[in-house]
Amino acid sequence: MSRLAATFAGLRNTGRKALIPYVTAGFPFADITPELMHGMVEAGADIIELGVPFSDPMADGPVIQKAGEKALALGIGLPQVLAMVKSFRGKDATTPVVLMGYANPLERYDLIHGKDCFIRDAAQAGVDGILVVDYPPEECEEFAAKLKAREIDLIFLLAPTSTEERMRQVARVASGYVYYVSLKGVTGAGHLDTDAVAQALPRIRRHVGVPVGVGFGIRDAATARTVGKVADAVVIGTRIIQLLEAQPRGAAVAAVAGFLREIRAALDA
Repeated sequence: MSRLAATFAGLRNTGRKALIPYVTAGFPFADITPELMHGMVEAGADIIELGVPFSDPMADGPVIQKAGEKALALGIGLPQVLAMVKSFRGKDATTPVVLMGYANPLERYDLIHGKDCFIRDAAQAGVDGILVVDYPPEECEEFAAKLKAREIDLIFLLAPTSTEERMRQVARVASGYVYYVSLKGVTGAGHLDTDAVAQALPRIRRHVGVPVGVGFGIRDAATARTVGKVADAVVIGTRIIQLLEAQPRGAAVAAVAGFLREIRAALDA
């Protein structure tokens, strides 16, 4: 059983919902990420989504785009991200870590290091899931099988515009969880319609057997609690990036941890 599957099983047994914070690796300081990951776990995070910086992030709004640009300027690429996960694993062997990003850095990694070296090195670092925004499910069966052989789950996005056929395609290859993009647009965009989310999830669950996490547009405890009533997990990213960019180095981890404690309390209420 993968770490993601074990985490969701444990949460189901206790009637709790997963809190999944997202941070861009290497933002806002090149050396802060492992410390930040530990702080988020201590504050109640169940799973961590770690963004792999990329120059052309099609799903990300201006806040996360800017974070990625800064991380790239600090020299953070996929090798450094894997090193951060390995460092985190030195003190935490249980919290799942999901890499979220785009096809280009993964494929370039294999071009440099050799075929399937990314999967090998991700497993050795302690990665538990991969979400590649621009990998369509119908082209990922071999990739998913290779990941699963290393106990790494392949996670896909679904959106308000996803058709029944797209959901069936995702269901055939997805594991760990699926990530429901709660609004039409990029990260941090628009106003979240929680009623629409509540209506969409039963339709998704008719096709998808793995847990469903909801993200994009969740910015506060009240919204997280409302979404948590219908979803298996709540994903928060843009608001965390905004908190980080407003803090000096010494206060950044504490600021994010304080915010996540509020979200955790709301989900558990």
